[in-house]
Amino acid sequence: MIPNPWDAGSARYLQHLGFPALATTSAGFAFSQGLPDAGGTSVGSRDRTLAHIASIAAAVNIPVSADFMSGFGVEPADVTESVALCVATGVAGLSIEDATGDPASPLYDLPIAVERVRAARQAIDRSGHDVLLTARAECYHVGHPDPFRESVRRLQAYAAAGADVLFAPGPQNPSEIKALVQAVSPKPLNLLVVRDIGLSVEDVAALGVRRISVGGALALAAWTGFMRAARSLRSEGSFAGLANLVPYAEIDGLFAMNPPGYLDEECGRSESLDLDNVGDIADEGAGHRG
Repeated sequence: MIPNPWDAGSARYLQHLGFPALATTSAGFAFSQGLPDAGGTSVGSRDRTLAHIASIAAAVNIPVSADFMSGFGVEPADVTESVALCVATGVAGLSIEDATGDPASPLYDLPIAVERVRAARQAIDRSGHDVLLTARAECYHVGHPDPFRESVRRLQAYAAAGADVLFAPGPQNPSEIKALVQAVSPKPLNLLVVRDIGLSVEDVAALGVRRISVGGALALAAWTGFMRAARSLRSEGSFAGLANLVPYAEIDGLFAMNPPGYLDEECGRSESLDLDNVGDIADEGAGHRG
């Protein structure tokens, strides 16, 4: 179970709860900056994302995987450059997706998409760091007419190109999830869960899934509470939305115990996202539901 913080504070709280690893969320970060989850490719967007990823990695001493969107570049050489910069932030893993951001042609043609994954793999290998590469097929997200079959085709190609973990955000049906697991085996499948799908972490593990993330869902949970309280204040003049808050002292005390900079000697790639252990989600997730 790898939850997704959207800032240093949420990352430190998730570590406090005992989660063994974290992953960043492009959506959660974008919303915190007052931006849409557009996944821009500009140098400015890349620099802003890299600074954010570095801040999360520095805030905790457990492995962090970066949601690195489409690698901030169209050509494989651009992906190589961007991935090298991402590795330098201290992450233990990163993901590259095959969405173009162009509604008229939402997915990179498979040969180009494979070359982009291969470029990411080469950049990681050249770095000399033990960084886990996740390749994402965005077929469900972009509305492909046959998302399952196209996801399988792409994920198998990405595995052959050097991806360590395969990820197709979108499927929620148990039979489809299990079929995806079998299609990419022996490599692990990451499942994205952003709503209550009626399954527990143990249920998902029983399907063969070896890694679960929640994307922007925790950030949306925070936004949900904030928006309801703010709307109640504005439209009703009511403070009801401020009832039953987590005590100020609880949060302040958590951060006071470990002030900023306490991980300077320990942070970074102190641990890797171990492929041999990435399957232990049922034990790691006991007590946590996402």
